[in-house]
Amino acid sequence: MVLDSTAAYAETAVGTVGSHAAVVGGSMAGLLAARVLADGYDRVTLVERDPMPDGSVVRRGVPQASHVHVMLEPARVILEDLFDGYQSELRAAGGLVIDACRELEYYDNGGVLTPAEPEMLMPCASRPLFERVARQRVAAATGITVRDECHVTEYETSADADAVEGLSIRRADGGEETLEADLVVDATGRASKTPMWLAEHGYRKPRTERAEVDLAYGTVTVDRPSEDTSAYLCAPSAPNTRGGTAIPIEGDRWLVTLFGMHGDHPPTDRSGFLAFADALPFDRLAGLLREREWTSDEIERYPFAASQWRRYDELDRFPDGLVVTGDAIASFNPIYGQGMSAAALDALQLHHTIANGTENIGSRFFRRAADHLDVVWQTAVGADFEFEETTGTKPTGAGLFNRYVDRVTATAHTDATVAEAFYRVLRLEREPTTLFRPRIAARVLWPS
Repeated sequence: MVLDSTAAYAETAVGTVGSHAAVVGGSMAGLLAARVLADGYDRVTLVERDPMPDGSVVRRGVPQASHVHVMLEPARVILEDLFDGYQSELRAAGGLVIDACRELEYYDNGGVLTPAEPEMLMPCASRPLFERVARQRVAAATGITVRDECHVTEYETSADADAVEGLSIRRADGGEETLEADLVVDATGRASKTPMWLAEHGYRKPRTERAEVDLAYGTVTVDRPSEDTSAYLCAPSAPNTRGGTAIPIEGDRWLVTLFGMHGDHPPTDRSGFLAFADALPFDRLAGLLREREWTSDEIERYPFAASQWRRYDELDRFPDGLVVTGDAIASFNPIYGQGMSAAALDALQLHHTIANGTENIGSRFFRRAADHLDVVWQTAVGADFEFEETTGTKPTGAGLFNRYVDRVTATAHTDATVAEAFYRVLRLEREPTTLFRPRIAARVLWPS
């Protein structure tokens, strides 16, 4: 299930279902969850360990924030639905919204995909700016309170731990307090402690699917002529484990990220970084790095060991009053840019879950979220298994699908109809099965 096959957000669909909800974690997944819950709870408290800045700065809790983040179609549409005018506010703060079909040069499988006809909007900004605009809207929303510099020490539970009833928190001044809540949402990311808490309280931990990719990013910013809104992507294609991307962001800059999988990582010294870019089969990124002025002082590095999906949807018993969302459930190889859209789809499914009440809220939400997470796992993790070095939980049919997608991208170098179909799947707008529709399959298997 992706954007086209998911019912849209409808604020009037949700009545009051509780008095207080608490969300732990102030990254994009937590911000979106807080906004959705404000429709159904009298009060929502967002609890964040870090100080919540007023500006666009990298927070300690988001170590990947210095690197390229892509807002695919689910995130674009859902954020606009939840925060009316979000894209206009992003633009006003210096961000851009480009046409990915015409302004993005996408190199894959030996060539650049031909431009497709329909406009496909893609907001472009730094991750801190994406979050800042959403954070300001959450902070201004009726009924939402942000508690930053607060560390959650424990879930408060019923005597038999059948239900989570709130949070114990420690403030920056060392004081402790309890927040009672009808619902607690864990949006603390990959380091979530909920699996450990479950095991300690007599529950089964969720099975974790993993795909080891040993990826690392290296990122710099370079200056950009204000009128040039071009973006570039060089996808890795086995056996080549290297790739990179550049997007236009606020401050008349390009954010340029190089990456390598399976230990083939970009160096963090300038000469080595440039040599890594020179070795890519697509020369646009090396051109930017050599021809434009660098505006960052150092090359930021971010390692990513493995995609993982905690299968909460498989559990037959789960405490009432608790939901897990965002990277705390699943996180994927970031080269595919699906993280913010997966979090946005989580939020949309949370909206639909509370629209039907709060009984068994966790189990119902996890089953809903599994529909879109399965699509992301099949596509992103399936693509990772194009590399023989990738180990872990291989999606069923990944080999056959990868071979077919190779044919799709090769055809898309010259066929705009196939390019459009591929882009819509890549953007999590349409199901991967749409690539097998007769009109597309005929052009792929028997190109003219």
